[in-house]
Amino acid sequence: MRLFDLHCDTLYRAFTEQSTLFNDEFHISFNKSSGISPYIQCLAIWIPDEYRGKDAVALFDGCVAKLKEQLEASSIVWCRSADDIEFVSKNHRQGIILTVESGAALAGDLHRITELYDIGVRMMTLTWNGSNELGDGIGITENGGLSEFGRMAVHEMEKTGIIVDISHAGEKLFWDVESIAEKPFVASHSNARSITPHRRNLMDEQITALVQHKGLIGLNYCVDFLNKDKTKAKMCDIIDHAGYFIEYGAGSALAMGADFDGADIPSDMRGIESVEELYRLFVKRFGENITNDIFFGNAFRFFTENLK
Repeated sequence: MRLFDLHCDTLYRAFTEQSTLFNDEFHISFNKSSGISPYIQCLAIWIPDEYRGKDAVALFDGCVAKLKEQLEASSIVWCRSADDIEFVSKNHRQGIILTVESGAALAGDLHRITELYDIGVRMMTLTWNGSNELGDGIGITENGGLSEFGRMAVHEMEKTGIIVDISHAGEKLFWDVESIAEKPFVASHSNARSITPHRRNLMDEQITALVQHKGLIGLNYCVDFLNKDKTKAKMCDIIDHAGYFIEYGAGSALAMGADFDGADIPSDMRGIESVEELYRLFVKRFGENITNDIFFGNAFRFFTENLK
Protein backbone atom coordinates (compact mmCIF):
# COMPACT_ATOMS: atom_id res chain seq x y z
CA MET A 1 0.00 0.00 0.00
CA ARG A 2 1.14 3.55 -0.83
CA LEU A 3 0.24 6.44 1.46
CA PHE A 4 0.59 10.21 1.22
CA ASP A 5 -0.98 11.93 4.25
CA LEU A 6 -1.43 15.70 4.51
CA HIS A 7 -1.52 16.26 8.27
CA CYS A 8 -0.43 14.93 11.65
CA ASP A 9 0.78 16.44 14.94
CA THR A 10 3.36 13.77 15.71
CA LEU A 11 6.34 16.14 15.50
CA TYR A 12 4.67 18.56 17.91
CA ARG A 13 4.08 15.69 20.36
CA ALA A 14 7.63 14.41 19.97
CA PHE A 15 8.99 17.85 20.88
CA THR A 16 6.59 18.87 23.64
CA GLU A 17 6.58 15.41 25.28
CA GLN A 18 10.35 14.99 24.91
CA SER A 19 9.80 11.85 22.84
CA THR A 20 10.61 10.67 19.31
CA LEU A 21 9.07 10.06 15.89
CA PHE A 22 9.57 6.37 16.63
CA ASN A 23 7.40 6.17 19.75
CA ASP A 24 5.07 3.21 19.22
CA GLU A 25 2.59 4.68 21.72
CA PHE A 26 1.88 7.56 19.33
CA HIS A 27 -0.64 7.21 16.49
CA ILE A 28 2.29 7.53 14.10
CA SER A 29 5.61 5.84 14.63
CA PHE A 30 7.99 5.43 11.73
CA ASN A 31 8.67 1.98 13.16
CA LYS A 32 5.01 0.98 12.83
CA SER A 33 4.73 2.37 9.29
CA SER A 34 7.60 0.32 7.84
CA GLY A 35 5.16 -1.86 5.89
CA ILE A 36 3.76 1.13 3.97
CA SER A 37 5.81 1.76 0.84
CA PRO A 38 6.19 4.46 -0.30
CA TYR A 39 5.00 6.60 2.60
CA ILE A 40 5.05 10.40 2.59
CA GLN A 41 3.81 12.14 5.74
CA CYS A 42 3.26 15.87 6.16
CA LEU A 43 4.55 16.68 9.66
CA ALA A 44 2.95 19.80 11.12
CA ILE A 45 4.44 22.16 13.66
CA TRP A 46 1.31 23.19 15.55
CA ILE A 47 1.33 26.67 17.09
CA PRO A 48 -1.49 26.72 19.69
CA ASP A 49 -3.47 29.94 19.99
CA GLU A 50 -1.82 30.89 23.29
CA TYR A 51 1.56 31.17 21.51
CA ARG A 52 2.31 34.47 19.82
CA GLY A 53 5.40 36.49 18.92
CA LYS A 54 8.65 35.22 20.43
CA ASP A 55 6.88 32.26 22.07
CA ALA A 56 5.53 31.08 18.71
CA VAL A 57 8.97 31.42 17.10
CA ALA A 58 10.61 29.50 19.96
CA LEU A 59 8.10 26.66 19.64
CA PHE A 60 8.67 26.48 15.89
CA ASP A 61 12.46 26.47 16.34
CA GLY A 62 12.28 23.74 18.97
CA CYS A 63 10.22 21.49 16.71
CA VAL A 64 12.64 22.04 13.80
CA ALA A 65 15.57 21.11 16.04
CA LYS A 66 13.72 17.94 17.11
CA LEU A 67 13.04 17.03 13.47
CA LYS A 68 16.68 17.46 12.47
CA GLU A 69 17.80 15.35 15.42
CA GLN A 70 15.31 12.59 14.57
CA LEU A 71 16.18 12.43 10.87
CA GLU A 72 19.94 12.43 11.45
CA ALA A 73 20.15 8.74 12.26
CA SER A 74 17.29 7.57 10.01
CA SER A 75 16.76 6.86 6.32
CA ILE A 76 13.65 9.08 6.17
CA VAL A 77 13.85 11.62 3.33
CA TRP A 78 13.02 15.27 4.10
CA CYS A 79 11.15 16.25 0.94
CA ARG A 80 11.73 19.86 -0.09
CA SER A 81 11.08 19.55 -3.83
CA ALA A 82 9.17 17.61 -6.46
CA ASP A 83 12.38 15.67 -7.17
CA ASP A 84 12.56 14.53 -3.53
CA ILE A 85 8.94 13.34 -3.61
CA GLU A 86 9.51 11.49 -6.87
CA PHE A 87 12.64 9.88 -5.40
CA VAL A 88 10.69 8.60 -2.38
CA SER A 89 7.95 7.23 -4.62
CA LYS A 90 10.27 5.58 -7.14
CA ASN A 91 12.46 3.97 -4.47
CA HIS A 92 9.65 2.99 -2.09
CA ARG A 93 11.07 5.01 0.79
CA GLN A 94 9.64 6.93 3.71
CA GLY A 95 9.57 10.71 3.38
CA ILE A 96 8.28 13.74 5.27
CA ILE A 97 7.13 17.21 4.22
CA LEU A 98 7.45 19.89 6.91
CA THR A 99 4.31 22.01 7.39
CA VAL A 100 3.11 24.59 9.90
CA GLU A 101 -0.30 24.75 11.57
CA SER A 102 -0.93 28.48 12.16
CA GLY A 103 0.71 31.50 10.58
CA ALA A 104 1.46 32.71 14.11
CA ALA A 105 4.84 31.12 13.37
CA LEU A 106 5.58 34.24 11.29
CA ALA A 107 5.25 36.48 14.38
CA GLY A 108 3.93 39.22 12.11
CA ASP A 109 7.11 39.39 10.01
CA LEU A 110 6.83 38.79 6.25
CA HIS A 111 10.57 38.10 6.03
CA ARG A 112 10.00 34.92 8.04
CA ILE A 113 8.20 33.36 5.07
CA THR A 114 11.51 33.11 3.22
CA GLU A 115 13.19 31.90 6.42
CA LEU A 116 10.59 29.14 6.86
CA TYR A 117 10.96 28.14 3.22
CA ASP A 118 14.75 27.95 3.53
CA ILE A 119 14.36 25.74 6.61
CA GLY A 120 12.13 23.39 4.59
CA VAL A 121 8.50 24.37 5.26
CA ARG A 122 6.32 23.71 2.21
CA MET A 123 2.75 24.22 3.48
CA MET A 124 1.15 26.37 6.20
CA THR A 125 -2.34 26.90 7.57
CA LEU A 126 -3.00 30.62 7.92
CA THR A 127 -4.66 30.25 11.33
CA TRP A 128 -5.61 27.75 13.94
CA ASN A 129 -9.06 28.25 15.54
CA GLY A 130 -8.39 31.72 16.97
CA SER A 131 -7.06 34.98 15.59
CA ASN A 132 -3.46 35.75 14.74
CA GLU A 133 -1.62 38.39 12.72
CA LEU A 134 -2.96 36.95 9.43
CA GLY A 135 -6.64 36.88 10.32
CA ASP A 136 -9.43 34.97 12.06
CA GLY A 137 -9.82 31.24 12.46
CA ILE A 138 -13.03 29.24 12.60
CA GLY A 139 -13.43 29.80 16.34
CA ILE A 140 -13.97 33.56 15.96
CA THR A 141 -17.73 34.25 15.79
CA GLU A 142 -17.55 37.70 14.21
CA ASN A 143 -14.98 36.68 11.65
CA GLY A 144 -12.99 39.51 10.07
CA GLY A 145 -11.28 37.34 7.47
CA LEU A 146 -7.76 38.12 6.30
CA SER A 147 -5.93 41.07 7.77
CA GLU A 148 -3.89 43.31 5.50
CA PHE A 149 -0.80 41.47 6.75
CA GLY A 150 -2.57 38.20 5.93
CA ARG A 151 -3.20 39.29 2.36
CA MET A 152 0.47 40.19 1.95
CA ALA A 153 1.45 36.87 3.54
CA VAL A 154 -0.70 34.87 1.07
CA HIS A 155 0.95 36.61 -1.89
CA GLU A 156 4.41 36.12 -0.40
CA MET A 157 3.77 32.45 0.34
CA GLU A 158 2.69 31.86 -3.24
CA LYS A 159 5.72 33.75 -4.53
CA THR A 160 8.12 31.89 -2.23
CA GLY A 161 6.71 28.39 -2.66
CA ILE A 162 4.82 27.65 0.56
CA ILE A 163 1.38 26.18 -0.17
CA VAL A 164 -1.56 27.96 1.48
CA ASP A 165 -3.66 25.68 3.74
CA ILE A 166 -7.12 26.88 4.80
CA SER A 167 -8.05 24.14 7.31
CA HIS A 168 -9.12 25.92 10.54
CA ALA A 169 -9.87 29.12 8.57
CA GLY A 170 -12.94 31.15 9.38
CA GLU A 171 -15.53 31.29 6.60
CA LYS A 172 -14.74 34.89 5.65
CA LEU A 173 -11.01 34.18 5.68
CA PHE A 174 -11.61 31.22 3.35
CA TRP A 175 -13.41 33.42 0.82
CA ASP A 176 -10.82 36.17 1.17
CA VAL A 177 -8.15 33.63 0.22
CA GLU A 178 -10.28 32.30 -2.62
CA SER A 179 -10.64 35.82 -4.04
CA ILE A 180 -6.90 36.59 -4.12
CA ALA A 181 -5.25 33.18 -4.59
CA GLU A 182 -3.29 32.85 -7.80
CA LYS A 183 -2.15 29.29 -7.09
CA PRO A 184 -3.94 26.16 -5.82
CA PHE A 185 -4.59 26.00 -2.08
CA VAL A 186 -5.36 23.14 0.28
CA ALA A 187 -7.69 22.05 3.09
CA SER A 188 -5.25 19.57 4.59
CA HIS A 189 -7.55 18.01 7.21
CA SER A 190 -11.24 18.87 6.76
CA ASN A 191 -14.33 16.75 6.04
CA ALA A 192 -17.76 17.41 4.50
CA ARG A 193 -20.19 19.57 6.50
CA SER A 194 -23.18 18.08 4.64
CA ILE A 195 -22.35 14.74 6.30
CA THR A 196 -21.30 16.07 9.72
CA PRO A 197 -22.36 19.66 10.49
CA HIS A 198 -19.24 20.67 12.39
CA ARG A 199 -17.79 24.15 11.92
CA ARG A 200 -14.42 22.67 10.91
CA ASN A 201 -15.89 20.80 7.97
CA LEU A 202 -16.22 22.21 4.46
CA MET A 203 -19.47 23.55 3.05
CA ASP A 204 -20.41 22.49 -0.47
CA GLU A 205 -19.53 25.93 -1.87
CA GLN A 206 -16.06 25.65 -0.35
CA ILE A 207 -15.57 22.20 -1.86
CA THR A 208 -16.51 23.64 -5.26
CA ALA A 209 -14.01 26.49 -4.82
CA LEU A 210 -11.19 24.12 -3.90
CA VAL A 211 -11.90 21.96 -6.95
CA GLN A 212 -12.06 25.01 -9.23
CA HIS A 213 -8.70 26.19 -7.88
CA LYS A 214 -7.24 22.70 -8.48
CA GLY A 215 -6.71 22.32 -4.74
CA LEU A 216 -6.57 19.36 -2.40
CA ILE A 217 -8.75 18.13 0.48
CA GLY A 218 -7.46 15.77 3.18
CA LEU A 219 -9.93 13.40 4.89
CA ASN A 220 -9.70 13.91 8.66
CA TYR A 221 -10.04 10.96 11.09
CA CYS A 222 -11.08 13.17 14.05
CA VAL A 223 -14.23 11.67 15.59
CA ASP A 224 -15.82 15.12 16.06
CA PHE A 225 -15.72 15.73 12.31
CA LEU A 226 -16.78 12.22 11.25
CA ASN A 227 -20.06 11.60 13.05
CA LYS A 228 -22.75 13.71 14.74
CA ASP A 229 -22.31 11.33 17.70
CA LYS A 230 -18.54 11.19 18.06
CA THR A 231 -18.76 8.18 20.38
CA LYS A 232 -20.05 6.15 17.43
CA ALA A 233 -17.41 7.26 14.89
CA LYS A 234 -15.83 4.37 12.98
CA MET A 235 -13.72 3.87 9.87
CA CYS A 236 -16.92 3.52 7.86
CA ASP A 237 -17.60 7.22 8.55
CA ILE A 238 -14.33 8.17 6.82
CA ILE A 239 -15.56 6.19 3.82
CA ASP A 240 -18.95 7.95 3.92
CA HIS A 241 -17.25 11.37 3.81
CA ALA A 242 -15.08 10.16 0.93
CA GLY A 243 -18.20 8.97 -0.89
CA TYR A 244 -19.81 12.38 -0.50
CA PHE A 245 -16.77 14.19 -1.90
CA ILE A 246 -16.61 11.77 -4.83
CA GLU A 247 -20.32 12.09 -5.62
CA TYR A 248 -19.99 15.87 -5.37
CA GLY A 249 -17.32 15.82 -8.07
CA ALA A 250 -14.28 16.33 -5.84
CA GLY A 251 -12.73 12.88 -6.23
CA SER A 252 -9.68 14.19 -8.09
CA ALA A 253 -9.03 16.64 -5.22
CA LEU A 254 -9.36 14.06 -2.43
CA ALA A 255 -6.48 12.81 -0.27
CA MET A 256 -5.86 11.69 3.30
CA GLY A 257 -5.31 14.14 6.18
CA ALA A 258 -5.57 11.89 9.23
CA ASP A 259 -4.81 14.38 12.03
CA PHE A 260 -3.03 11.55 13.84
CA ASP A 261 -1.59 12.55 17.23
CA GLY A 262 -3.70 15.69 17.18
CA ALA A 263 -7.22 14.30 17.58
CA ASP A 264 -9.31 11.45 18.97
CA ILE A 265 -9.68 8.81 16.27
CA PRO A 266 -12.39 6.16 15.67
CA SER A 267 -12.64 3.34 18.18
CA ASP A 268 -11.82 0.74 15.53
CA MET A 269 -8.48 2.41 14.73
CA ARG A 270 -5.22 2.31 16.71
CA GLY A 271 -3.08 4.55 14.53
CA ILE A 272 -0.96 4.23 11.42
CA GLU A 273 -1.08 0.43 11.71
CA SER A 274 -4.86 0.58 11.07
CA VAL A 275 -4.56 2.40 7.75
CA GLU A 276 -4.00 -0.80 5.76
CA GLU A 277 -7.38 -2.08 6.99
CA LEU A 278 -8.93 1.28 6.08
CA TYR A 279 -7.37 0.93 2.63
CA ARG A 280 -9.01 -2.48 2.16
CA LEU A 281 -12.39 -1.04 3.13
CA PHE A 282 -11.92 1.77 0.60
CA VAL A 283 -11.08 -0.75 -2.13
CA LYS A 284 -14.22 -2.70 -1.28
CA ARG A 285 -16.35 0.45 -1.63
CA PHE A 286 -14.62 2.36 -4.44
CA GLY A 287 -12.27 -0.05 -6.23
CA GLU A 288 -8.48 0.03 -6.45
CA ASN A 289 -8.03 2.92 -8.89
CA ILE A 290 -10.04 5.49 -6.94
CA THR A 291 -8.64 4.25 -3.63
CA ASN A 292 -5.04 4.50 -4.83
CA ASP A 293 -5.68 8.06 -6.01
CA ILE A 294 -7.10 9.06 -2.62
CA PHE A 295 -4.41 7.35 -0.57
CA PHE A 296 -1.47 8.48 -2.70
CA GLY A 297 -1.94 9.55 -6.30
CA ASN A 298 -3.86 12.82 -5.95
CA ALA A 299 -1.51 14.23 -3.30
CA PHE A 300 1.55 13.00 -5.19
CA ARG A 301 0.38 14.77 -8.33
CA PHE A 302 -0.52 17.96 -6.48
CA PHE A 303 2.77 18.29 -4.63
CA THR A 304 5.00 17.36 -7.55
CA GLU A 305 3.19 19.96 -9.68
CA ASN A 306 3.25 22.68 -7.01
CA LEU A 307 6.75 22.15 -5.62
CA LYS A 308 8.58 22.31 -8.96
